[in-house]
Amino acid sequence: MKRGTRVFVSGGAGVIGHALVEKLHAAGAILMVGDLRPRPSRWPGEIRYRQGDLNFIEKRELDDFAPEIFFHLAATFERSVETLDFWEENFQHNIRLSHHLMTQLKESNSLRKVVFASSYLIYDPEQYFSPEPARHAVRLDEGSAIQPRNICGVAKLLHEIELRFLTDFPEIGFEAACARIFRSYGKHSRDVISRWVRGLLAGEELRVFKEEGIFDYIYADDVAEGLIRMSAPGIGGIINLGTDNGRRVREVVEILQQHFPELRQTREESDISFEASQANAERCRTRLGWSPGRQLEDVIPELIEAERHPSSQAANYTPIRVLVTSISGKVPLVRELRRALEKFGPSCRILGADLNANCLGRHFVDDFWAMPPLRRLTPEVLASVCHDRGIDAIVPTRDAELPYYARWREALAASGVHVMVSPSEAIDRCVDKLHFARALADKGFPAIPTSEALADIATDHYVVKERFGAGSAQLALDVSREQALAHGAGLDSAIFQPFISGREYSIDVYVARNGKVKGAVARSRDLVTNGESQITTTCRHEALETLCSHAAVNLGCLGHLVFQALEDEDGQLHLIECNARFGGASSLALAAGLDSFYWFALESRGASLDTVPFFRARGELRQIRHADDLVVQA
Repeated sequence: MKRGTRVFVSGGAGVIGHALVEKLHAAGAILMVGDLRPRPSRWPGEIRYRQGDLNFIEKRELDDFAPEIFFHLAATFERSVETLDFWEENFQHNIRLSHHLMTQLKESNSLRKVVFASSYLIYDPEQYFSPEPARHAVRLDEGSAIQPRNICGVAKLLHEIELRFLTDFPEIGFEAACARIFRSYGKHSRDVISRWVRGLLAGEELRVFKEEGIFDYIYADDVAEGLIRMSAPGIGGIINLGTDNGRRVREVVEILQQHFPELRQTREESDISFEASQANAERCRTRLGWSPGRQLEDVIPELIEAERHPSSQAANYTPIRVLVTSISGKVPLVRELRRALEKFGPSCRILGADLNANCLGRHFVDDFWAMPPLRRLTPEVLASVCHDRGIDAIVPTRDAELPYYARWREALAASGVHVMVSPSEAIDRCVDKLHFARALADKGFPAIPTSEALADIATDHYVVKERFGAGSAQLALDVSREQALAHGAGLDSAIFQPFISGREYSIDVYVARNGKVKGAVARSRDLVTNGESQITTTCRHEALETLCSHAAVNLGCLGHLVFQALEDEDGQLHLIECNARFGGASSLALAAGLDSFYWFALESRGASLDTVPFFRARGELRQIRHADDLVVQA
């Protein structure tokens, strides 16, 4: 493989994928890796990593990377007997995933090779299963009878056929190679050899089933080498990847006993048949000019040494549970959060919370908590509730609660609960509109002049609003001096601003935990009802997005926030206020590519967003907010 080749690897943080990625990186490939698991800690920053469910990766993300070679390893397996729960898992993460990835890639202008990690499970087990121990293993070649022995094997065969279908069309510009991999094993794996090594190091007794069974064990590093060789031009079709050397389970135990003289074992009864299979690797030798050379005796000492130390590979994927507070009727927010969590991975859950136990939002979440007022909720009690309910992250949704969560964000983080909220200093600047205007003006930003004294504002037309709380509450717009004084007298804490005629915008911004802006999307406020955009349209306004991004950093904000701004008739920009939370119409910014909830999920698990790209949608989008109905089982 040439240095600088652009390579996309799905399932790259698995046992085979980890070995493959390290070999490719050493060879100078430019890499993009996708996996449900977190990024392996020792991988260098130049490897683009996409953590999450690849069922939700979009064509624009793959087109942006422009892979020349695609290694498709992502898959899910169960052990010898598949359970009923595997029915849906196999469909989502084997059948659907493979089809989705090739749907996104099949018309790629850059792609020239697909290498698919298939399996020997597609061969008819009647060829190598028997009720009694076999004398020799059956050598399965690429022309052996096919009858997948389980639904995972069915998924592998289906995608082999899909790839053959695609490459039959002249307009498809890539070739495909499918590796039918035999019993792979590797460091820090779930395979039986690694499990036995971990058990023996812990002083456990081995449970051995069908010790006369014969399998072709191939080391993950050898699988990776074979896959790379299959990526060469002109290598297509089906190739077995195995050692062509069947070994009895008993032999594995005997090798382990050489390293663990005190090994204890229990022979377990099982009603499954005896297996006796191995790869006929002749095609591998002739087509690739290579064959796997490492045998169990060579590798097991390395596995033992590796298992003595913590893994540097990726941790296993664990779903995230998010608490959404003051949920009220914020159904669009819940919907967008759920989409982001689906992208993060399966089995994620949303817990809604509100003072009103009968709020509409409770019907759109997975669980509901009738939470007490914040004045009666200590951070210790909140952390305990989160621990008991398995909550990893909190998304506050109401301005009045932001100071509470900002104050306790670090204490909650120390207990393992991450809050999408800015630090207290930033929240104070945003909640207090007078403080906001002065803080930005002092830094040279074009904040609208704001004062508690009407005399400080030299204009004939005024805006009067509450200093704290929602900007639209008790708002008086374009009023005279006398009207401004009268209106201000009826407010709790009135502030005065000059009325400036122009076009209003909302600008959604996400600031990563490192203080850098990840992205910004401006949108015009086309129809405003009760202070919120009923109709809003995205627009490319680079100056405005850059201005708000710089303002967010200067304010010290983190997470998702929404600026309100105005462009006057002379084209001058004016910053009005900032809501340091997800806004009512912010779902349009998410549709335009500002993936705030997904980014927050990643950051709450310790991931860096440095190599996670921001993809702005092509063309502009308009959102019309309207009521909708939900019908559920009574």
